[in-house]
Amino acid sequence: MSLPQTADAVVVGSGAAGMCAAIALKKGGLEPVILEKTEYFGGSTAVSGGAVWVPGNHHGQAVGIADSREAVMTYLEAEVGEVLRREMVEAFLEQGPQAVRFLEAETEVKFAVRTLGPDYHPDQPGAALGGRVMDPLDYDARRLGPALERLRHPIAEFTILNGMMVGRADLAQLPKALKEAGAFVHAGKVVTRHLLDLVRYRRGTRSVLGNALAARLGKTVYDLGIPIVYGTSLSGLVRDTEGRVSSVEVQQAGQCATLRVRHGVLLAAGGFPQDRQRRHAMMEHAEQRHWSMSPAGNTGDSLRAAEQLGARVARDNHHPAFWSPVSRLPRADGTTATFPHLFLDRAKPGLIAIDDRGQRFVNESNSYHDFVAAMLQRMADGCRRFWLVADHTFVRRYGLGAVRPSPGRLAPFIRRGYLIRATDPADLASQLGVEAHRLADTLARYNRDARAGEDRDFAKGGNAYNRYLGDPENAPNPCLRPIIDAPFYAVEIHPGDIGTAAGVITDAQARVLDAEQRPIPGLWAAGNDMNSIMGGSYPGPGITLGPALTFGWISANSILLNAGKTPLSKP
Repeated sequence: MSLPQTADAVVVGSGAAGMCAAIALKKGGLEPVILEKTEYFGGSTAVSGGAVWVPGNHHGQAVGIADSREAVMTYLEAEVGEVLRREMVEAFLEQGPQAVRFLEAETEVKFAVRTLGPDYHPDQPGAALGGRVMDPLDYDARRLGPALERLRHPIAEFTILNGMMVGRADLAQLPKALKEAGAFVHAGKVVTRHLLDLVRYRRGTRSVLGNALAARLGKTVYDLGIPIVYGTSLSGLVRDTEGRVSSVEVQQAGQCATLRVRHGVLLAAGGFPQDRQRRHAMMEHAEQRHWSMSPAGNTGDSLRAAEQLGARVARDNHHPAFWSPVSRLPRADGTTATFPHLFLDRAKPGLIAIDDRGQRFVNESNSYHDFVAAMLQRMADGCRRFWLVADHTFVRRYGLGAVRPSPGRLAPFIRRGYLIRATDPADLASQLGVEAHRLADTLARYNRDARAGEDRDFAKGGNAYNRYLGDPENAPNPCLRPIIDAPFYAVEIHPGDIGTAAGVITDAQARVLDAEQRPIPGLWAAGNDMNSIMGGSYPGPGITLGPALTFGWISANSILLNAGKTPLSKP
């Protein structure tokens, strides 16, 4: 679609926050336009795990999970600490459940609650073991029709069989396909469906996780006739004589253009994870080794445009990004893929993480964010390299990073240098360049604790979240097993992120504030363009998408009110 000359509202970015806002604006009587920098809709949402953290959602209530706003606030006070902005959190807790009800009533979006889905620090006061996080239901993306070709593809290394997406149910069923009849039937159905998809569509169409959420939102956007203008990047914001943002300046096919805006602009373009300059300025380690899982188009265009009008990007968060350890996989075509180690391998029994001193440095089953925080502390002490270490039994049972469990092949990964194989610990130490006696001591100490079922050094498997990600069939500790079965393996890991936490500072209506804490008229922000209400902490699964959807909803209602329309939200 070509760029229109005017619009009631402009939404910059087509991730969860942007599409949610555009849908609400349309339902409220305005005509929004979505500007998308790339050729695909979905943003970071489409390549994410898709979890949505919204305490007090009606699904949790329906299954009888007891929770309270007071408990959630207590938990977030402990997690976010001195940088918590109470008015932002209260708006999230008030409007989040409303946003979920709106999405399920007015869009293709459908959720299922995790009755067991612990917060990341379950021993903190106010933490919950379930009910706060939801997952989007799988989606038949064939329903998108011609728009299917615009749906952002998932990360290739997170798929199998040339693009088949793997969801949470698949992770439980596929490894058992040759052992259990039910799992065999499940595998047969999804694989047959995928092979037929490849013939007809040249891609998988059974969308799962974040790709399903993006597809469901995108379906509604297209059904409502909301224009998405692709290949269009934001280059500036223009104020009128009264100081209100009245136009956006864009780059499209190498040409400059201007779009007039009647009622408001929402910045929801995914933050700055691919902005090398800002990343180096805000992440001390980034000049050494750092890779982001976010789409390449997330280069902080919105932040720069807002700063030109006096907005401020937060600098006092606990962390500037949402961390994840990543490994780097050389592909057959000569490119290199970045693979996030989120939850598939680190918490399983029979794996440790070591630094270049041959020593452990972290509870490997902690959240990906906490894991990298520990890496950064070690880097501050002079360490530069890190590896995940496991034995043959582990790799064949669980896989390791991009290496699939049995019957997946190991040879291609060894040949490309991704997977390091050694005959014994001394050989492994030699290949990694660490002192053999240090690695031997580390393994001996870990193995002794693993046999006893208690990790005395780092408490791996020591809380409900750790055990949730472990292997329930491994006793007495689902996260501990001795590393003894040769050959031994290692994969090098690096600090990375799944998105940035530092964004422009807003008020509880998602209005962007200037240096004097005054709203910039006509300008809103949501998603990772808005400074995280979690202050750079990571309390639980889905704490990016939950607030993204909620503040997309909040911003839309604020724009509607600004335009003289009746907001969809309830006071």
